[in-house]
Amino acid sequence: MIYRSSVRKVYVIGIGAGNPDHITVQAVKAMNRVDVFFVIDKGHLKDDLAGLRTELLSQHVEHGRYRVVEASDPERDRTADAYRDAVVDWQDRRAEIYQQMILEELGEDQTGAFLVWGDPSLYDGTLRLLDRIAARSTMSFEVESIPGISSVQALTAAHRLILNRIGRPVLITTGRRLAAGMPTDVDDVVVMLDGGSAFADLPDTDVDIYWGAYVGSRDEVLVSGNLQQVKDDIVRIRAEQRERKGWIMDTYLLRRRPEER
Repeated sequence: MIYRSSVRKVYVIGIGAGNPDHITVQAVKAMNRVDVFFVIDKGHLKDDLAGLRTELLSQHVEHGRYRVVEASDPERDRTADAYRDAVVDWQDRRAEIYQQMILEELGEDQTGAFLVWGDPSLYDGTLRLLDRIAARSTMSFEVESIPGISSVQALTAAHRLILNRIGRPVLITTGRRLAAGMPTDVDDVVVMLDGGSAFADLPDTDVDIYWGAYVGSRDEVLVSGNLQQVKDDIVRIRAEQRERKGWIMDTYLLRRRPEER
């Protein structure tokens, strides 16, 4: 996407789910054109993100002329009843920070980049925020999205699975949506952003779960099996890992067994 005529350029680069080797050749080439890397400090994720970023930059960027500019992520109201309104408010405040960073830190003849977990097109709002900035600002810039390995790809690879089954759809959803129950018209459901272990409340007896935390990283933890038989183990392991690291990032696939339908 291109916003007006401009020399400024902003890359949104997917850096994978945590494994430094997941970064693509296209991403490496883009990183070597960057003057300024923009980083949002995510608090409890800071040390892990900083470590991965430092490793990627030192391993793949051949020049030392780049700068790293950090800003704190705005607080988000996770207790609000109006979930969508709370997210929109948080994104608006984040967009203001992005706009200020680009305007103040990126010269008109320079290239900047945001390094994002996984793939920029899957459950990441950076491209959407840049759209907002372009719509309300007189600042002109060009945006290029560089795909990355998503946690969904890393999860299925780790469990040695093929995500789609012949002639069947796949649904990617959130824990908030799954709380309403396993869909009856989809046999393969990938769940991301599940803060409350919604799978544990499902009554289905014909479903297998393929779960992973910190997938693709050195801390990767995997569990799979009959949902009813392993869900308590996953809840326990999930709590232990959150306590150990201070945060949890997990993804899972729910797969209905067709022979039992």
